[in-house]
Amino acid sequence: MIAIASPRRRTKLSAQDRHADNAVATKPHLSKTLVRTQASKAKAEKTQPAKKTASLSPAEKRRKTILSRKREAVFARVIDFVGGDVFLEPDAEKLASTPPADARVPLERSPGEAKAAAGRSLSPYLASLYQTRLLSKEEEQFYFRRMNWLKFAASNRRDRLDPKRATMKQLKAVEALLAEAETVKAILITSNLRLVVSIAKKFNEPSLSFEELVSEGNVALMRSVEKFNFALGNRFSTYATYAIQRHFFRISQKCRQQRTRFASDDEPVRDRAEEPRDPDLCTPHQVGYLRKLFTTFLDDLEPREQQIVVARFGFDGGKPKTFRELGAEMGVCKERIRQIQTRAIGKLKSMAENAQLEQTVGDWL
Repeated sequence: MIAIASPRRRTKLSAQDRHADNAVATKPHLSKTLVRTQASKAKAEKTQPAKKTASLSPAEKRRKTILSRKREAVFARVIDFVGGDVFLEPDAEKLASTPPADARVPLERSPGEAKAAAGRSLSPYLASLYQTRLLSKEEEQFYFRRMNWLKFAASNRRDRLDPKRATMKQLKAVEALLAEAETVKAILITSNLRLVVSIAKKFNEPSLSFEELVSEGNVALMRSVEKFNFALGNRFSTYATYAIQRHFFRISQKCRQQRTRFASDDEPVRDRAEEPRDPDLCTPHQVGYLRKLFTTFLDDLEPREQQIVVARFGFDGGKPKTFRELGAEMGVCKERIRQIQTRAIGKLKSMAENAQLEQTVGDWL
């Protein structure tokens, strides 16, 4: 027997179906309203920071400006260090933070050397240098390791920061490491200022006073402290002596070239009586040409080769020096000086052949 639904039941189902259809029909309208609400909320969130910035107090704006400038200064600073591979070892921080067992107070005054300096009647500046004790090899190695490790740590810490979000505390931590590195650098420089004085005494440059030479030598010393590779295990005095001597030689050569140029510029103005000359000798013009050519040859040599050739043959107007004297000045053996001189003379001969100097002098005579 088939059951037939009553009309009332059919009407009720139809009403439920109509209600469901109305709900489905209103869903798109609700979705659009929800989208518009979310868009308005997002727009309000975007405009919120601007309102917050506009509502900052003068003190907060000033702090924000200071922080911005601090970020620019810290991230624009160049951090150079030596021995980066050494600091990747597990015990690198411990070695850079533990001084030698026999280390003493840095820049400590030495009573014995202070008395010796007082007996030499030195200037106050030079006397103060002799009051500071010299560093031992172990202390020297530790301070160079410490200085470069601090720079290495500061560089690594800065690399982990966001240039636009770094906090003042993070920036000050980087600056603290760099400030300590500068303090260690000052210890190394002050402890070796006496070396500059001892080297300056051996250079005689009429255009510069002794104080000016010492000042120039101090500049070379500071640059040497930054470039010295402590990981090789050598003494810093050996490296610094060569660097300071090379700097002094360059200054001396530059002053000599300036004197020669100014003398040649003034020559046409001078009213001199022409001196009689030997017909077998070169004219002043020919001598000037040879000097200029030889100066060009010297400029093409390495700094050490220039220094040895000039000192060995007295081209600087001084007494020619022996291999032993030059070796003592440059911190090497006399055999090494002889080898460098032989190499330099070979280069000069090759330059003279390329310039056809022998044929030119033969035509003059």
